[in-house]
Amino acid sequence: MKTLKILLLLIAVSIMGCSDLEEEPVGLLAPEGFFQSTQDIQTAVNGSYTHAINEKFWGRKLSIALMLRSDMVDLASNETRRMEMNDLTTLGNNGMISEFWPKTYQGIAAANQAIAGAEFVAADEAIKNPVIAQARFIRAFYYFHLVRQFGDIPYLDQPVSDAAAAATIGKTPAAQVYENIIADLEYAKTWLPDTQPTRAIPSKGAASSYLALVYLTMAGNNDTAMFQRAFDEAEEVILNAGTYNFDLDSDFQNLFNANVIDGSVEPIFALDYNNFEAPNNAYDQIAPMTGIRGDDRNSGGGWSVAVPSLAVYTTWPADDYRRAVSMDDGASINGNLEPFTNFIASGHQFAKNQPYIAKYTRYPGPFARGNARATSHNYSMIRFAEVLLIAAEAGVEVGENQAAITYINRIRARARMGGTTEKDGVTVTVAPSAVPADISGTVTVNDVLEERRLELAFEGKRWYDIARRQIGATVFGASGLEGAKSDFSVTDYLMPLPADELDRNPNLLPQNPGY
Repeated sequence: MKTLKILLLLIAVSIMGCSDLEEEPVGLLAPEGFFQSTQDIQTAVNGSYTHAINEKFWGRKLSIALMLRSDMVDLASNETRRMEMNDLTTLGNNGMISEFWPKTYQGIAAANQAIAGAEFVAADEAIKNPVIAQARFIRAFYYFHLVRQFGDIPYLDQPVSDAAAAATIGKTPAAQVYENIIADLEYAKTWLPDTQPTRAIPSKGAASSYLALVYLTMAGNNDTAMFQRAFDEAEEVILNAGTYNFDLDSDFQNLFNANVIDGSVEPIFALDYNNFEAPNNAYDQIAPMTGIRGDDRNSGGGWSVAVPSLAVYTTWPADDYRRAVSMDDGASINGNLEPFTNFIASGHQFAKNQPYIAKYTRYPGPFARGNARATSHNYSMIRFAEVLLIAAEAGVEVGENQAAITYINRIRARARMGGTTEKDGVTVTVAPSAVPADISGTVTVNDVLEERRLELAFEGKRWYDIARRQIGATVFGASGLEGAKSDFSVTDYLMPLPADELDRNPNLLPQNPGY
């Protein structure tokens, strides 16, 4: 019976379309019997997208794990699996890893089915290859998450259906995984169109943007050649932004408003929930996980699970419009407007007297259940502001200081514009301000990382920045935003491989160091 549970056989699931795409469930069929047209390839690709919006991937498990592992989000509950993530004491049997690891491989398996099935479709390259390019892009997307989380991992580029063969597959070195990711993204960049009807479908610019981020990640702290590749790739996106229809949104709040996000030009590749709801809670739950317990909004408020430390709020300049958008420092509770210092007394014993994450609770759009579950959010996996910051960071490393200044100041200028948001349940217009001021002089890596921390706050980016830059000893020290995390070790930059996978397949041994 164990062999039926091996992660490599997770292809034995139904395929359905992404929420903003065609939804067409199909059973598991022999590839030569199912794949007859490019639409059949697209159906399999859509199935791969769908795994990403599942509660076990971005809908809760992975997104919240990444928040908790950072230095910006604390834990207001006592579930062991979340405490391990927050305290960096994660074990191989962690209940979050055991959910998002197999879900990620399900997404990969669906992409592999699409790529393999394309061989049975007789169509011109110009028609077929752009669809294959979607499959290769989303496969790279999944592997990029895995390799950053776990290092050496099983790498599969074709369907596996034989249990005996699956049980013998071992780990692929991280360096080779990265090379495979680059190959997939280069193929995607070659064949994808400049624009797509929705940002939930990758474009040529999305492939190029991810290449820039991959190169930046591979550069670590000292690979000048890789920094140059990151800079060149990011600048290619920036210089062709008109062709790709990319730009900064004029109002930072729009990026987290499910009612208007479909019209924004800033998202480059997004996971579009669009009120998607599937069985077994397989939908978006980030809003309730980060929402204020007892809040009158969203049919009962949130669950008070992932809550920023107070220092995240107090060290963020008050006149920075991004703080107003990103954090709630007050709420209507039981009909009364309450400051964050009174959340526990006025709301619920499991609340926290701290400002909360507001990006996902204010404007969830139409949703199917209370507490803002099953939202209509589009979660930007990468957006134009991040490409500007990739170019800025890589520019610092390769001597392009003026470029770094230019790109950071574009983002700061948008923040100074203010906009329309919500405070204590009331729509307010935040006037333009002088904060944050333009940067000048010599830009440092720390300047860019700080800009990333604020601009991309609570978007699942900060942990990856900490790990790739190896700054854990500083940000998890006594002066860190959450205070000292005494259990932090350099081995925490990688998570442990799932213990049950190691039990089933000894070829995946050894476990990552430190676990």
